[in-house]
Amino acid sequence: MAVLKTILILTAGFGEGHNSAARNLRDALLHESAGGVKVEVLDLYATTYGRVNDLARRLYLGAINRTPRLWRLVYRWLDRPGRFERLLFLQRRAQQTLARTLTELRPAAVCCTYPGYNYLLARLAMAGLAGRFFHATMVTDSISINSIWHRAAGDVFMVPDEATAAVMARQGVPRDKLRVCGFPVPLVFALPARRLTAGAPADGNRKVLYIVNAGRAVAPALVRRLLAVDGITLTVTAGRDAALGARLRRLTAGQEARVSVLGWTDRMPQLLMTHHLVITKAGGATTQEAIAAGCPVIFNQLIPGQEEGNWELLRRAGAGCLEVDYRRIPGVVREIFAHDAGRWRELRANLARLSRPDAALRAARYLLSAVDAREI
Repeated sequence: MAVLKTILILTAGFGEGHNSAARNLRDALLHESAGGVKVEVLDLYATTYGRVNDLARRLYLGAINRTPRLWRLVYRWLDRPGRFERLLFLQRRAQQTLARTLTELRPAAVCCTYPGYNYLLARLAMAGLAGRFFHATMVTDSISINSIWHRAAGDVFMVPDEATAAVMARQGVPRDKLRVCGFPVPLVFALPARRLTAGAPADGNRKVLYIVNAGRAVAPALVRRLLAVDGITLTVTAGRDAALGARLRRLTAGQEARVSVLGWTDRMPQLLMTHHLVITKAGGATTQEAIAAGCPVIFNQLIPGQEEGNWELLRRAGAGCLEVDYRRIPGVVREIFAHDAGRWRELRANLARLSRPDAALRAARYLLSAVDAREI
């Protein structure tokens, strides 16, 4: 019986984009190979450092959401060559875990959705401990690309769009190492039998999705103002914040015909495909899923650094709106749906030009072909 080749996907919990890309790429690899490869998705930082990693994640999320100016300084600091590299001694245990993992799995390909692993792989290669495999990096940011992504190079960088490829080429990445595959969104966007649609908005059928992220303090006030907009129905996701969810349900009691308050959900793709408009922060995974769904976006929060590129992607295409003042967001909603939803139709058409709903399948096909072409 033939031994299946293994593709190892390395991710980390510092931003949902890394994990989302890893999960969706795994699903696409299994779908495309029809079980012909073994796929492992691992977060070696979590398994190596446990509670320390959890603390680091909380500090990171706190910095980007509560002290964005501080995070901007950190982001710029990391962009300077040699800065992150000098911190690699702190990741010695993760490097040892990675070495053991490579020995045990003997992967035919390694795909990193988090850039830190590239440096550990480079150090293992220098020590002759990495083994032979095809080394890909799945870049999960758009346009505002920190050089930490590519200072430790592998065989190829898989990027979400042509604009990002152009940025990385200007930063010195050889063009033959860049592959524009798109951001790997869930397969539900690419498989016609599973895809849903909201249809065109009409009076009384204008569905707005509000994903509450860091701006939790203003969420009740924004919900109240949105419900004052005629002709819309509202879905609010409060995530894992049970107290906020309960508060929003009390606030909207008696208006269940117009508003639905959800907690954490794994059905975000379905929600995006069945709503006409989403209000959310400019996170990488949500931005790319909204593009795939053809759901116009109002960004209500923009984290300096990586999220600026997500807004720039939509701004250049005329495919989204930015309004960080919650008091003005209802006015933007009215404008988008005014005059027979003319602005909405324009935004949706421009989103379609960016959309790559089959990006995960494209990336999977490329990886599988690279593994087949390479003698491992």
